[in-house]
Amino acid sequence: MAAPSAVFTIARAAEMLGETEDLLDEIADQLEPEDGCLWIYDTDERVTLGFTMRGIESLKGTHRRSEAVSVRPTPPSAPAALAGWIRRTDCGSSWSACRRRG
Repeated sequence: MAAPSAVFTIARAAEMLGETEDLLDEIADQLEPEDGCLWIYDTDERVTLGFTMRGIESLKGTHRRSEAVSVRPTPPSAPAALAGWIRRTDCGSSWSACRRRG
């Protein structure tokens, strides 16, 4: 594998991917240098995250996987689920009477 020839700052990577720097910073916590995630040290003790092209691809892949996990529907909480059941049972045996009540 060839050595990386370019590194993009986190600000540039966010611009390229159309995401926020904060989101990329969170995603980068899951990446290693082997994934193309590097620290860039500047003068005056300034430090920023940088990504090689492999790092940009790693960000995309990790973000897609995290989106897939976050879009799973969550089951309703027990009180909300019971509230619907209680409303239906308050109407007696007639579901249509319950719908008319609202």
